[in-house]
Amino acid sequence: MILNDLIDKIIASEHHDPFQVLGVHFSESDTAVVRTFQPHAVSVELLLGNAAHVMKKIRPEGLFAFECQRETCPDPDLHPSSYRFKIIYFDGNTHITNDPYRFMPQLGEMDRYLFNSGTHYSLYNHMGAHLTSCEDIQGTLFRVWAPAAKRVSVLGHFNGWDGRIHPMRSLGTSGIWELFLPGIGQDELYRFEIKTQQNEITVKSDPFQFFGEVRPQTASIVRNLEGYVWQDQEWQQKKRSTPPYDLPISIYEVHPGSWRRDPANPDRFLTFRELAATMIPYVKKLGFTHIELMPVMEHPLDESWGYQVTAPFSFTSRYGIPEDFMYFVDQCHQSSIGVILDWVPAHFPKDGYSLGKFDGTALYEHEDPRKGTHPEWGTLIYNYGRKEVSNFLIANALFYLDKYHIDGLRVDAVASMLYLDYARKEGEWIPNCYGGHENLEAIEFIRHMNAVVYQYHPHTLMVAEESTSFFGVSKPSDIGGLGFGFKWNMGWMNDILSYFAKDPLFRKYHHNVLTFSIMYAFAENFILPLSHDEVVHGKRSLIDKMPGDLWQKFANLRLLFMTMWMHPGKKLLFMGGEFGQWSEWYCKTSLDWHLLEGNALHAQLTAFLADLNWLYRDNASLWEQDFTYEGFRWLDIEDRNNSIISFVRYAKDRKDHLVCILNFTPQTHYDYTIGLPSQARYREIFSSNDPVYGGSETSEKKIYASALGRHAQAEFHTSLTVPPLAGVILQPCAE
Repeated sequence: MILNDLIDKIIASEHHDPFQVLGVHFSESDTAVVRTFQPHAVSVELLLGNAAHVMKKIRPEGLFAFECQRETCPDPDLHPSSYRFKIIYFDGNTHITNDPYRFMPQLGEMDRYLFNSGTHYSLYNHMGAHLTSCEDIQGTLFRVWAPAAKRVSVLGHFNGWDGRIHPMRSLGTSGIWELFLPGIGQDELYRFEIKTQQNEITVKSDPFQFFGEVRPQTASIVRNLEGYVWQDQEWQQKKRSTPPYDLPISIYEVHPGSWRRDPANPDRFLTFRELAATMIPYVKKLGFTHIELMPVMEHPLDESWGYQVTAPFSFTSRYGIPEDFMYFVDQCHQSSIGVILDWVPAHFPKDGYSLGKFDGTALYEHEDPRKGTHPEWGTLIYNYGRKEVSNFLIANALFYLDKYHIDGLRVDAVASMLYLDYARKEGEWIPNCYGGHENLEAIEFIRHMNAVVYQYHPHTLMVAEESTSFFGVSKPSDIGGLGFGFKWNMGWMNDILSYFAKDPLFRKYHHNVLTFSIMYAFAENFILPLSHDEVVHGKRSLIDKMPGDLWQKFANLRLLFMTMWMHPGKKLLFMGGEFGQWSEWYCKTSLDWHLLEGNALHAQLTAFLADLNWLYRDNASLWEQDFTYEGFRWLDIEDRNNSIISFVRYAKDRKDHLVCILNFTPQTHYDYTIGLPSQARYREIFSSNDPVYGGSETSEKKIYASALGRHAQAEFHTSLTVPPLAGVILQPCAE
């Protein structure tokens, strides 16, 4: 293609490689030509050595050029540091800048190959905007994936948001575009302008942005994430050497925007640095081992709670700057609290500045709406079968474990990923190649993702929110599983809340709902959740779900927590449940902290949950064998008429065990006979009916002798008083 044709493409903003025209070019006769396209300039000078040379305007649209003999140049090779442009604009302003079109491609062929193969797991170190130095010149290196684009440009205040000025270079079949802009530094706003094959212009935020503007603004922000100095080395060492499966895990689920607001300005979110001062001591006092945060990635709509993510690599500017969040995680770790993030690889919103139709084609999503759109949520579904998209998501998971030291990811909406007909009617979905409804590409992606996460971060908590009976969600992929470490037990959650909503008079007719979960409790590595989804949209708060008068509501809620903490499986509780918030959770207001000041029952409930958590953590029998029948044994499952159950929880050393008796009616039972697993003497160590928790004082702390003789499934038995709507825990006395 002749030079004039190439120049025409530059002026028309359609050249895939502007370096063919712009920058420095040498002819065979050793003539050097420097060209720059400045459509807003009245004149341009080439600053070369100590001299300023007026560049000739060779096209009226703003293409300037300067030609000289190579041997007459102060720097015969015209090194990037040896010349600059002095641009005089029509408005009279002057700007001196280095030439971005003098640099060789910076992304190596191996990086491109790995990305196109779907295996460049540190992709976040290369894509997006990175502060760097090229040939001793400071600036920002921009990269974006847009394989179908005709032209991609970097936009910003530095070029008047004019896409003609800084077009990027296409790196061939990789689909990646690249440009190094000298002088662009920290906190600079930018976007990408894309010209599609249909000659349409779209402006997009950076899919790999590390930070962005506060909603409703949508520009990306250049941000270096390497400056924070971490102080959590002791925590990291312990995590690397300790598998989580036989440890106590008690998770406090938090929506950071509504846990607590600024008292002086309730409309203002607290930053994570501010939250650290109050939330971490509170969670530590309550005895939780982990905080799980609803999504902290950038999202446009508060009411989505963070689950409609527009920039997966970007910490949302709602809660401060990235270093604020790093500080929060660091402080959690120094207080021996792990941090889990909700992570959303299932779908993304249709906002025009985000991922949808990114380069004019269905790049991140499927073209066919029967696979690419989610009818229930009005979102787009990632194309897991496209290697670059799979790589994008896997690298995103690793990014938070690497850059933010996150300890686990709770993967949202896994069921919607697994099934092609999820939330779809007949004819609205396409079967897989075998005629089934399983999404084979999503299944392969999940297995790949989990394998890579465990390869690089072996003891990460990878948790699936999965609501179906799909086989082996938390089993290794080599036996047909998905490879997660844990799965939310949604069946238990639905059953137990349904049971507790019943009037105690009628609970005996639903006894199997209470006990059924043990039938499958060890089929997966379960976490028992009482999550945010159960206290919104008319479902009522936990305390308000409970039947009876005020005393019975609190007694029922204490009993619910005790049932949950004694049941095999790790624990998760949504914020506000620990003190009995009456109102449903609302994402735009703070929790009702005033309840802890105005009513003793709320403070007593909080004290109860704290003591329950510490009891749980102090007794290996309640967590050491969570995922095997060896850790659980029924003592009496059949007393449905009294709605009482009793069972044993065992540590690996079976002498270390606890006996749990739970009474789900307001009836006190005197001289109630229960089975015991051994002939040891037992002492009562905990009761939810204790008066310090608001109980009725019928429980007595005493020691019980066991007598020989079978009772239900036990070889020994004793008699005791079982308090109303309460649980009692017995422990063998030390010999």
